[in-house]
Amino acid sequence: MKNLIQSLLLFFLFISFTASSSIDENEKFLSFLEKEWQWELAQNPVYATAMGVKGFETQWPDNSLKGIKLREAHIQDSFVELKKFDPNSLNKTNQLNLRLYTQLTQTALSISEYNRYLFPFNHRGGVQLAHEAVESLPLNTAEDYRFWIERLKNLDKRIERTISVARLGLEKNYKAPRVLMERVYRQIKIQSKQNIEDNPFYKVFKELPSTIPLEEQKALRKDARKTIKEEIIPSYKLLEDFFKTEYLPQTRLTVGLYDTPKGKELYEQLAKSFTTTNLTPKEIHNIGLGEVARIRGEMEEVIKEVKFEGTFKEFLVFLREDKRFYYDTAEELFEGYLAVSKRIDPELVALFGKLPRTPYGLRPIPMESAPDTTTAYYMPPAPGGLRPGYYYVNLYKPETRPKFEMEVLSVHEAVPGHHLQISLAMEKEDMPMFRRVSPYTAFVEGWGLYSESLGYELGLYTDPYSKFGQLTYDMWRAVRLVVDTGMHYFEWERQQAIDFFLENAAKSELDIVNEIDRYIVMPGQALAYKIGQMKFAALKEKAKKDLGVKFDVRKFHDLVLSEGAIPLNELDTLVENYIHLESEKD
Repeated sequence: MKNLIQSLLLFFLFISFTASSSIDENEKFLSFLEKEWQWELAQNPVYATAMGVKGFETQWPDNSLKGIKLREAHIQDSFVELKKFDPNSLNKTNQLNLRLYTQLTQTALSISEYNRYLFPFNHRGGVQLAHEAVESLPLNTAEDYRFWIERLKNLDKRIERTISVARLGLEKNYKAPRVLMERVYRQIKIQSKQNIEDNPFYKVFKELPSTIPLEEQKALRKDARKTIKEEIIPSYKLLEDFFKTEYLPQTRLTVGLYDTPKGKELYEQLAKSFTTTNLTPKEIHNIGLGEVARIRGEMEEVIKEVKFEGTFKEFLVFLREDKRFYYDTAEELFEGYLAVSKRIDPELVALFGKLPRTPYGLRPIPMESAPDTTTAYYMPPAPGGLRPGYYYVNLYKPETRPKFEMEVLSVHEAVPGHHLQISLAMEKEDMPMFRRVSPYTAFVEGWGLYSESLGYELGLYTDPYSKFGQLTYDMWRAVRLVVDTGMHYFEWERQQAIDFFLENAAKSELDIVNEIDRYIVMPGQALAYKIGQMKFAALKEKAKKDLGVKFDVRKFHDLVLSEGAIPLNELDTLVENYIHLESEKD
């Protein structure tokens, strides 16, 4: 009996020690993740301010060569630290966190080997569009505006460092496509104009909040004008001179990543990273061709339905040129988007059991970048309800933005697309922050594209032209697989990609050219949409087939969004477990 009691005591002591060790290891791991998140915020001070974090209000990212190398060293150190955590000593939630953070860190290390920082200019963002940072910043008090002015006073360092890195890139033969850099040059020249009242940085000071006393408003405007005149314009003039005399003359006429150091090898890595699969560029290219053919068949059916007499190409020309499909003014276009959004919101309860608390708003894309960017985009909310999400729409040249794409665009960018998915993830306060803002493009954009198909269940696409709009957007993402791999891996010329797009989608030529240029500057990113969408659709069909009458679309949608954005292989596991558990229920 005595031996039995001793054995039981030893057993319980062992269990207690094991549980305590497990708790300690979980706490240690979560502490590591929090430390990493704080480091991430310090590297991205504008993002930190946008997220409501104090202490970074006057800073820009350190884009110096030293800063870049320090970040690379930190990621390497983090990877070493991650290997010290034993998955068996962590709970299931943290085992997933460990897998995801390890994968993200490993990917960052792999990509860093290709020195992408030596391409410092981007016509869709970057130092020449620094004024657009205010779109995400809290500007409510005089202090907020003071902080912004102080940040502007530090912009000269960021510009000087950008020039330094650009020169190094030229020395090492990292030369950007000329067609894109001509866009950047136009944006720089807007910033270096001498008229302060028309300067993009002054726009935010023209209508200050009424809660700021008038005398304080005058003082803020005076300080802003002084900063723009004495620091901002001279710095951009320096950048303009560098760009005109040194950078532009050394740009290249080709557009694909293949024509850069280790470009094809890098593209293979980017394809895997963005799709979270092991698909090769060739496999993705062929998937795209197959999807283009499939969607083309559905489009032909719609053309028959509207009794159009002519070829497919003639129908696309008809859609691009007939004025009935377009608004006359930017104001009418904006009101149209508002009306679509109001129609969608009440219908969501039919497809989702859980909806986000965070609201979203509609905003026009800033006019400085509108000519060079795509039809719309989404800006996520800040945690804790500090800022709503925003659905940005492009009002530049409304005569090129068809009404029949407004419904499908809205379900993608707002609800049930990006706003619904990203806000739900952001509201999961028990998750580490890296999970709440997870960057898995295949999931985030795959969900956005999958959401477009839900428009039918939300009462949209009742007009055959709107249905054609939905198919156009599906075709748009299928075309991406072909032209992105085509330009960056199979050495297509830019015009070849534009022509392929024009032949297969009803989007306007302005939109198509901007899209192609986006793919040039963001190689691989465009692959994620269709690959992710196909995964969501396939898993939904599998769940419906395996569960039969037990399938509940609201449960399915709540499930796939329950973990925030995750790699597609983890999504597979999540749905497989759900099917297994649901199948066993009586």
